[in-house]
Amino acid sequence: MAMAVAASTSMAATAVLMHRLPAAKPAAGFFPLPQCPSLSSTPFNQLKGSKRSPQLLVKASSSDESSIDTNELFSDLKEKWDAVENKTTVIIYGGGAVVAVWLASTLIGAVNSVPLLPKIMELVGLGYTGWFVYRYLLFKQSRKELATDIEAIKKKIAGSE
Repeated sequence: MAMAVAASTSMAATAVLMHRLPAAKPAAGFFPLPQCPSLSSTPFNQLKGSKRSPQLLVKASSSDESSIDTNELFSDLKEKWDAVENKTTVIIYGGGAVVAVWLASTLIGAVNSVPLLPKIMELVGLGYTGWFVYRYLLFKQSRKELATDIEAIKKKIAGSE
């Protein structure tokens, strides 16, 4: 009986291992894609003609019921642009913002290409986050202090102080 149990256990283990082992060794660098059992056993024609819920059907239409009217959008933008008094300042600030975003992206790309620097920056960020949570968020008194500091900054920005 022990021999029968050992043989059946061995056969079961072999069946499990054979299922997991690849049938043939793939060529160097090329690995076969896994097969999806539901699609490989079902012909494509059966999938195409299957019954689907009417809620999932998407129908293209050429009606003029689009939610965005481009003429109305352009007219609104033109009205707002005409209402701006100092157009050169707006253009300079907009151009400066675009240049700042481009410069920041370039700087981040350069920092990211240095081998150890991104991981060190992550550690610094995690350390600062831990300090901030300990300093301002854990205790009730420090949360009140943070709220008053934020309100003071808001008043300085708004100019009401």
